[in-house]
Amino acid sequence: MLIGYVSDEFFMAIPDVSVEFKHNGKLVTVVRTTPSGALHADIDPSLEYRVTLSRAGFGSKRVQFRIQPDRPYQFRLLSDKLTGYAWPKWVRSGEYGEPHVHSVEPFRLTLWKYGLKREFIRHLGWYDEHGPQAMRQILPDGDFTQPGVGWNRLGYTNPHVNQLVKAPEKSGLYYFHAETESGEFYSFPWVVAPQKPQSGIAVVASTNSWNAYNNWGGRSNYVNTAGLPDEPVVYSRQDLPRYTVGPFNEWSYPDSDFLPLSFQRPEPVNNAARDEEATDSIKGRLQSSMAPGEWRLLAWLERESFDYDLYSDYQLHDGTLDLDAYNVLIFSVHPEYWSRAMYMRVKEWVFRRGGKILYLGGNGLNCEVEFLNETTMRLNSHLKTSTGTFSMPDPDNPSFTFESRFHRRVESEANLLGVVSTETGIMTGAPYRVIQADHWVFDNTDLHTGDLFGKESLHERCPGGASGYETDKMSPYSPPGTILLAKGDNPDDGGGEMVYYETENGGAGFAAGSITWCSSLLVDSAVSQITCNVIRRFLL
Repeated sequence: MLIGYVSDEFFMAIPDVSVEFKHNGKLVTVVRTTPSGALHADIDPSLEYRVTLSRAGFGSKRVQFRIQPDRPYQFRLLSDKLTGYAWPKWVRSGEYGEPHVHSVEPFRLTLWKYGLKREFIRHLGWYDEHGPQAMRQILPDGDFTQPGVGWNRLGYTNPHVNQLVKAPEKSGLYYFHAETESGEFYSFPWVVAPQKPQSGIAVVASTNSWNAYNNWGGRSNYVNTAGLPDEPVVYSRQDLPRYTVGPFNEWSYPDSDFLPLSFQRPEPVNNAARDEEATDSIKGRLQSSMAPGEWRLLAWLERESFDYDLYSDYQLHDGTLDLDAYNVLIFSVHPEYWSRAMYMRVKEWVFRRGGKILYLGGNGLNCEVEFLNETTMRLNSHLKTSTGTFSMPDPDNPSFTFESRFHRRVESEANLLGVVSTETGIMTGAPYRVIQADHWVFDNTDLHTGDLFGKESLHERCPGGASGYETDKMSPYSPPGTILLAKGDNPDDGGGEMVYYETENGGAGFAAGSITWCSSLLVDSAVSQITCNVIRRFLL
């Protein structure tokens, strides 16, 4: 009889797991999982069992279990690899957060600020609670990407151990560093906003995108979007719908089928290497588009002596970020997922109250996010066509084309950004070519019309220049009077378009239109100078 499956934190099948079934304290049977992680046992389906699972390299655990006749049960085991996350992942200075770390051996925890230089803040102590592997966490069974893992809640009752950490007074991007006795290392970010505004610049960390791309647990907005399948993965390219039917078909579910994603999970995409510095090239598949990529912007701001306050997406959504207290709002790299409230709040500030924005990223505001609460978000459907275009036809009026998912639900993001992402140029890198050299954004650059700039980049996944990875272009929805200043030299006319616009009420917007722009700030003098020119003018 098929009882269920056993998988790890990425929903990968675990073979050869030893599984013991007991009923009323008496051993019923011991079996092992198959290569597909399947668990078969000849047991009475009407009884409740105490199930114990064990496999080398994974944490053992016990489960009170009754057979589910309508669906195989999903047992989840956590590998011994060091990992963790902070909760809340965003706080204000003076507030408390808690590092939730999974480790099978004692570990040291330290707090660092990530700016131009990584700054050691303080030593938080060694954690080695009584008992063998007492700092090891366990996974809930089933799909825990929706409710979160809830670490540090289960049986952690020592009144003498307090893991709460008070957020430093200075706003910024902080990282917890965990290091075990044997030298294993893992780091995870913590966004600290100011208790009260301290500067003229507010920077928004793209915490929604961090979560949307996080497949820890087996689901993200790109993997198993509508829920975990009955069988765990043995080999991704044979088992995942994004490879077997194509990503655009996997994403074509109705909005109601897109299940929530919890922020209460580790985010491997945000892990920064032990000795990594801001001036190092950005390694990894997604790190360049997540917190490590955004760190390069913060380092550059400090190098150029621009004070800033950092906030999370959620703190913009719930009003913690008071836009009227700032002259400039910056969002960067890949702020793909915004709530309607975030968008409307910023648009009103720019077009009615004279706010000024720098959009230093690519494929931004492309999809609406709904917050179910502070711990959970839900995204709407991609509804992309089989051709793979970023735009999509209106299901009710095929002659009309939406420019993005956000356009389908709210309006084209080009109304605020001045640009919108398109398919051309994706996964390429190139410098920009100057189109309007007499504009003030090119002051002190010695650039002329037709010149190339942005040749240098720290981006390893899409090397080649400041225009790359995913790029945005002007659209019919760009604000009236939007000026095209430069365009990337990417193939197929796919270069990011650098634009500028002003509003009647004194507001303004500057867009780089490229994910890789911030990867060039620290190493390309023209990209640095142009960004300096815009910020200094906006601060006047």
